[in-house]
Amino acid sequence: MKTVYFDNAATTSIRESVIDKMSETMRLHFGNPSSTHSYGRQSKSLIELCRKRIASHFNVSASEIVFTSGGTEADNLVLKSAVRDLHVKEIITTKIEHHAILHAIEQLKKEYDIKITYLELNSYGDIDVQQLESLLKKENKQLVTLMHINNEIGNILELKKVADLCKANNALFHSDTVQSVGHYKLDLQEIPIDYLAASAHKFHGPKGVGFAFLRKNSGLRATIFGGEQERGLRAGTESIHNIVGMDEALNISYQNLEAERTYIKALKAYFIKELQAIFDDVSFNGQSGDLERGTYTLVNVCLPIAPEKASMLQFQLDLKGIACSRGSACQSGSAKNSHVLTEILEDTHLKRPSIRFSLSIFNTKDEVDYVVDVLKDFVEK
Repeated sequence: MKTVYFDNAATTSIRESVIDKMSETMRLHFGNPSSTHSYGRQSKSLIELCRKRIASHFNVSASEIVFTSGGTEADNLVLKSAVRDLHVKEIITTKIEHHAILHAIEQLKKEYDIKITYLELNSYGDIDVQQLESLLKKENKQLVTLMHINNEIGNILELKKVADLCKANNALFHSDTVQSVGHYKLDLQEIPIDYLAASAHKFHGPKGVGFAFLRKNSGLRATIFGGEQERGLRAGTESIHNIVGMDEALNISYQNLEAERTYIKALKAYFIKELQAIFDDVSFNGQSGDLERGTYTLVNVCLPIAPEKASMLQFQLDLKGIACSRGSACQSGSAKNSHVLTEILEDTHLKRPSIRFSLSIFNTKDEVDYVVDVLKDFVEK
């Protein structure tokens, strides 16, 4: 059976060269980085080399990169410590953030009785920057947390504009950049963001590793306690092979960024054109159908399909070997509607099936043709 993997926003395949680098590391650098003997020193040196290279991609100091188990842990580290240690009293966000943000701040509200303010969104899922500006003119300590690229609908936040606005109003700014790191260049000297989160498995690296960027003198403290790893900010023996894999994957992604972006963007444009050709009333959720205002890596399509056919759509796609998501992968096992689409779609479109197809450099035009051909069976006769 033919198989097509169009769920790269959930996770990506690991590049072969990354696997090779990780295998070599597991064979040769197994020493505990906290040990003082030569095996430990070699492992420690390798980790610090990776930290320095990762930092260079963002034009920051190596000391501002903290290795974590992924984006979720990085988000939680920032949010919890900002409230607990920096005495943030209000968090400003949206209702379409990743659940790593939404569930974390709900818990912080229970524990610390902080105020949570949700920004209004237009029908595309974009924030009103003027509303944000008006909310920032307060005396209480505030933190703004807004994802750079939405993992379901692909909207791109004007990161620098928001960062400048927060800085001008003495508010802290954190961004979940899990969907953008490895796909977009971020110069953090030009963008005065305080904190961000990233995850290796979104840019063809291994699962179980990521990092937080914490601006120098951030004042944040550990949320996982034990040893003094990561300068006391994240206890636990470092996963050396995963860190090396993340470094290698990020290097390759940025070295090939323009060529790969051009290829994937053209594939997305072709996919959109083909979907529009077979469905008269097709629509695209958020900014995912816009090649400039939405990320080049995904399309979230709302299909004009009768309810009796819609209920079987994803099941039939899976039977045909096509991997995609009804919403985000974190929600795909749930009977609930996507919290993102529920927030921005009108009832008529919410009743239709929406599918997220997300692309990578390893996808082809032939795969797009195959998916479109399968979807033709669902066109109303």
